[in-house]
Amino acid sequence: MLAYRHGFHAGNHGDVLKHLVLIQVLDHLGSKDTPLRYVDTHAGAGIYLLADRFAQTTGEYAEGIGRLWDRQDSPPAVARYLELIRRFNPDGGLAQYPGSPAIAQALLHPQDQMRLFELHRSDHELLVGHFGRTPRTQVALADGFEALRGQVPPSSRRALVLVDPSYELPADYGRVVACVRDAMARFAQGVYLVWYPIVRRSVSAQLPGRLARIARGAPKGWLHASLSVAEPDEQGFGMTGSGVFVINPPHTLRPALEAALPWLRDALARTPRARFLLEHDQQARDEAGPRDGVASARRATLPKGRHVHARTPR
Repeated sequence: MLAYRHGFHAGNHGDVLKHLVLIQVLDHLGSKDTPLRYVDTHAGAGIYLLADRFAQTTGEYAEGIGRLWDRQDSPPAVARYLELIRRFNPDGGLAQYPGSPAIAQALLHPQDQMRLFELHRSDHELLVGHFGRTPRTQVALADGFEALRGQVPPSSRRALVLVDPSYELPADYGRVVACVRDAMARFAQGVYLVWYPIVRRSVSAQLPGRLARIARGAPKGWLHASLSVAEPDEQGFGMTGSGVFVINPPHTLRPALEAALPWLRDALARTPRARFLLEHDQQARDEAGPRDGVASARRATLPKGRHVHARTPR
């Protein structure tokens, strides 16, 4: 776990989906003046130089943000994402990529708080260098799964929690579930954003259903979006896509993703079988009342008619 450095993967297709969703959620939450607490359980280094040896070793950013950088035809949510990434590259070239803490810092208000946790000592040192002097921000060398217990509920009763560990260990999937379950028991009104990789592991495929069962008590339901753009390597391994599961999503998120996901699928596809998935339980709540909404969340998957699933045209 402690060998993982996100610098190798900064700006890849997983970051594109995760940060697009994060920006949409933060934009909506920022419409209110009540202080918001942003918690990042696995914050990484915070900002990544794409010319350094980590990014250049894998070149993953070229198949993620690199594919989108010069596009001028993107839907609103993608355009908003690109506008924010360009703030960190004022010269016009793609030189650095902001991690989740930097994106949050750019969008939070002066009265808001950031709580950043990172267990890798080298990345923690970089994180302190980037954000250690930021007002109302705390940076800790700590296990974010454990640290979250002390962060919710905040006194303002408004929080956004991002949970995105490395998932290098299969046990991380179970720890995500336990962490979110505990946080929901403490603060069911919080907004929880869980990112996960799509890999050939049963625990990866099962994670959205496990989170849906936890989210059955969420006042605003849940939303799950995934984007698969690549094929496994010759050995059948590798991250082929990623997903984001949001508990208590803002009502603006679903329509934003309905427009963005088909476009991202086509823009990032490296296989004819590229596809996206968008599902939620909000329709059940809107149309049939809380009981049906809870029932649909209790099931591992949504009933027919409450999801959108599309593939790249052949």
